[in-house]
Amino acid sequence: MLRFLPLKLGRLYRCLKLLLVVGLFVVLLMNTHNLFASFQKNELTDRRFINLNKCPACFGTSWCRKFINGQVSFETWGRLRFLDVFNVKNVYFAQYGEPRDGTRRVVLKRLGSNQELAEIDQKICKRATGRPRCDLIQAMYKTEFARINGDVRLLTPEVVEGWSDLVHCPSQRLLDRVVRRYAETKDSGSFLLKNLKDTERMQLLMTLAFNPEPLVLQSFPSDEGWPFAKYLGACGRVVAVNYVGEELWSFYNAPWEKRVDLARQLMDIAEQLTNNDFDFALYLLDVSFDNFAVGPRDGKVIVVDAENVLVADKRLIKQNKPENYDVWYESRFEECDREACLSFSKDALCSRVTVDHNYYAICQNLLSRYATWRGTTGGLLHDLPAHIAKEGQLDALLDECTKPKKRYGRFQAAKELREYLTQLAAASASAR
Repeated sequence: MLRFLPLKLGRLYRCLKLLLVVGLFVVLLMNTHNLFASFQKNELTDRRFINLNKCPACFGTSWCRKFINGQVSFETWGRLRFLDVFNVKNVYFAQYGEPRDGTRRVVLKRLGSNQELAEIDQKICKRATGRPRCDLIQAMYKTEFARINGDVRLLTPEVVEGWSDLVHCPSQRLLDRVVRRYAETKDSGSFLLKNLKDTERMQLLMTLAFNPEPLVLQSFPSDEGWPFAKYLGACGRVVAVNYVGEELWSFYNAPWEKRVDLARQLMDIAEQLTNNDFDFALYLLDVSFDNFAVGPRDGKVIVVDAENVLVADKRLIKQNKPENYDVWYESRFEECDREACLSFSKDALCSRVTVDHNYYAICQNLLSRYATWRGTTGGLLHDLPAHIAKEGQLDALLDECTKPKKRYGRFQAAKELREYLTQLAAASASAR
């Protein structure tokens, strides 16, 4: 009986696959008119489609001229609206064209699901009128986003603390950096909040509260060596960022030499975001194969989802000296029945100078045998070559980085793992 079970499951899978294909074909037939219309029309020129009509309850307007002029257009599948049901994250690929430079690929994000965007509208209305529906533009002027008006000189920690991961424990130095580098204003470069227009100020604050990813990309730009995608601009509730390349998951079964190089870069990112000359620690709270991408030409690994990044100011921690501030903080390994889960204390990340969180997150969720994603186990460094497996050093370092046996063992293991992966990558490069 049992030997026939795989055959039955295989037959069931093929039937389900056939039903899905037939279902899609029927949907296509029913939407033939809409299908041709979708290919002919550039919906990114429609003010309502990009939610420009909801500003200042939006993310910015710096790229509106490019959108309205038709310089940005969806790629083929992005034009088909009936496929949006599968695009829960509202992330699209598009082409952006300049007369002199030609076209290039960009990524468009609504920064949330349709449900999350509807909920923010309801919250704004309830705060302003007590009702879930209202005139959104008028309501914005009755919220906390408008109360911080032109009379307020600086954006201060007590006003926005806890609004999002970016400002879970903000310092004045961080907030000045966010305001000074805000890209959705023509007069950027000043940390004075009063230099922003009322609408720009409200857009900044809404972005900070709803999804601060654009502010992370602006405050820690790729042009200065930070490992994030490049922010391009926004129009309404659509944000444009530079297309980096295929997601890290696409390289799960790449040749061993390639995976070693990617693993080395991931550990370098963990180190850079933890220890840098600016004394800002950027802790990645959501680490999965989908949140990183790899450049097609240079093979560089980049963080492409920066919504859940907590920034701690080490200078402020040293200055305020909270309890145990100088005691090294070790993240706890915990078994979990979900994919890409992490255990951490935001308060601890905000109050300690030396923290191993980024090493733990990269090792557990991406590199080690504990990493699980889309039904797989074993992490990016699965199936070690025989001579490396026999040596045992890589497995030992990955285990100690993920589930340390010694006190402060992860710190030393992360250091040695970076060095070992660098040696393996160099040996692979010289052998080509």
